[in-house]
Amino acid sequence: MKIDAAIFSGNPADAGPAAARLEELGYAGGFTFEGPHDPFFPIAVAASHTKRIELGTSIAIAFARSPMLLANIANDLQLLTEGRFILGLGSQIKPHIERRFSMPWSAPAARMRELVQAIRAIFDCWEGGGRLDFRGEHYSHTLMTPMFNPGPNPHGWPPIFIAGVGPKMTEVAGEVADGFFVHPFNSPKFIRETTLPSLERGFAKAGKQRGDFQIQQQLLVAIGDTPEEAARSRAAVRSQLAFYGSTPAYKVVLDAEGRGDLQPELNRLTKLGKWNDLAALVDDALLETLAVCGTTAEVTQGLRARTEGVADRLTIMAPYERDPARWSEIVKALRD
Repeated sequence: MKIDAAIFSGNPADAGPAAARLEELGYAGGFTFEGPHDPFFPIAVAASHTKRIELGTSIAIAFARSPMLLANIANDLQLLTEGRFILGLGSQIKPHIERRFSMPWSAPAARMRELVQAIRAIFDCWEGGGRLDFRGEHYSHTLMTPMFNPGPNPHGWPPIFIAGVGPKMTEVAGEVADGFFVHPFNSPKFIRETTLPSLERGFAKAGKQRGDFQIQQQLLVAIGDTPEEAARSRAAVRSQLAFYGSTPAYKVVLDAEGRGDLQPELNRLTKLGKWNDLAALVDDALLETLAVCGTTAEVTQGLRARTEGVADRLTIMAPYERDPARWSEIVKALRD
């Protein structure tokens, strides 16, 4: 199994040394995310500091950009990384798309399917030099003059991963993408009963086999080899889970655990601005269902159990720790 990690950089210039450090520690992939900073610029910097590690976005917000813009960026980063780039896309939620990015929101699963299909149509045009003629409900691309055609990419086109939670977006990922990011807000039951069957429906639509596809599982961990460390890590993960749980789109995970009534209450507190009150609603039972908790040895075993038969790649998520060396023992055990 490949073990990936986040590339943390407050400044894009820091992404180079950060990615080099991940490569040195034996990680297979380094991923950026779209938060306070653009997710693509750090990868351009990291490319020149690394030779082996895969570099990708987990995630870039798809609906904030057009398929043509994403195709251009993906092509350039595939060149800069010499074939090591993964274009990871996510939909975000309606308020962010409309009010933060001032972009249209509609039928997110159908729009994501079409966006990926449009990117691939653009890649095909560049590869073969034929006419660009993609016409869909949400996107239309019918102009590509020779001056703006970069031609075939010598490293091939980068794989496209999609992030999702609900069954519709997950099915779309199985149908049109090369990989799927399992959201950190997940449980074994939800993955078994919702995620994997949804991906299989997508595979069936596209005539794919499971071996043609990569699943990257992102798992929150609360590691404590001392009582003090355990208390600190559990508190941080509890807060992160509460934040995720307040999002209406993630209620399906709580529903699977019979805890769906918690989501409206968490959401109500966010609207009142009572962010510090959220974590108290995530009890120990829910914490230990959604996250992997324990000593380093226990977490290693827990991660192995949670990913077996599910994941091709794993990202360890720990909101209280940004030093990738902290997980070296776990990375070695799971990679071997």
